[in-house]
Amino acid sequence: MGITRRIIFPTVRIFLWAVIAVALVKIAFAGADVTTATDPLRPTAEIVEAHVAATTGTITNKVTVKAAVVADAATPVRATLAGTVTKLLAKDGQQVDAGTAILLITLETPVDPTVTTDAETGVQTVTANKPKIKTETIKVPHAGTLALPTLKDQVVSVGDVIATVSPGTMSVSGTLTPDQQYRLLGAPADAEVTLKGGPAPFTCTNLRIGAAAAATDTTQVAGTTGQSASGVVTCAIPAGAVAFPGLGADLAITNGTAENAVVVPVTSVQGSVQNGNVWVVQPDGTSASKPVTLGLTDGETVQIVEGLALGDQILQFIPVGDGGKPDCSNPATFDPTVCAG
Repeated sequence: MGITRRIIFPTVRIFLWAVIAVALVKIAFAGADVTTATDPLRPTAEIVEAHVAATTGTITNKVTVKAAVVADAATPVRATLAGTVTKLLAKDGQQVDAGTAILLITLETPVDPTVTTDAETGVQTVTANKPKIKTETIKVPHAGTLALPTLKDQVVSVGDVIATVSPGTMSVSGTLTPDQQYRLLGAPADAEVTLKGGPAPFTCTNLRIGAAAAATDTTQVAGTTGQSASGVVTCAIPAGAVAFPGLGADLAITNGTAENAVVVPVTSVQGSVQNGNVWVVQPDGTSASKPVTLGLTDGETVQIVEGLALGDQILQFIPVGDGGKPDCSNPATFDPTVCAG
């Protein structure tokens, strides 16, 4: 046992340390073997453009707009004669019918006195003349509630607002994005309104589309994809419908339906109104641009009126061009993949 501790164990330790030292020297001067396999892995994936075929289907151009109930604005009644209010013919807050007279304006124009000369004595006689009087009766343009702040004996000028008439009616109004406004070209005269927490959906009439107010031109439409408001749609709430100003509403406008139409995804078409371009797949696998005539769209698919036949293969997504971002205000270059998001 003493020999093992004094001779064998120390010898083994010296041998192990010698092996480690030799290995370290070899690594330091020769380096580790980092050679790769003779057949390294190579990437084999390929990018394939997605194709889609032109199919038939029924397409409904239905645009739903986030809107709100608003009280119709009062109509101003203006003075048409400069003069003095000599008589009030109606009272403030009165319910009036169209054509109701509300006040009388009188204009007195002085007339120069008449001077006569006696032929014998040469004495002149001055006779005062009565002023020339002109009156104007002001009438309201339509029925409603009259607001008449003008006072008797008040002097007014032509164009002054002397009263207002509130029709007591309400409308549904909402803002439109550019793509919604394009889809509503030639819109119908009515739409379907759904009031938040209100009665069953009903039809509103006298649908009107106009330019957005200056205050909303630079604001983004809530609940949309971030596009700026470019228009305003307004529709009259019929009499008998229970609504309150400020109540939220959904305004659904159906602007045409086409059955058995040739349709493709909107992502396949450059342009959104009237004219567009698609990229038709060629026999050799390449694609070529082709002009098409567009019809209705529901926001996901678009009708091809002319330029494609049923079954034609086209690119599912329009190719990325070198011209930069398309002009989203031009329907011929409107790209839904860029302009709508």
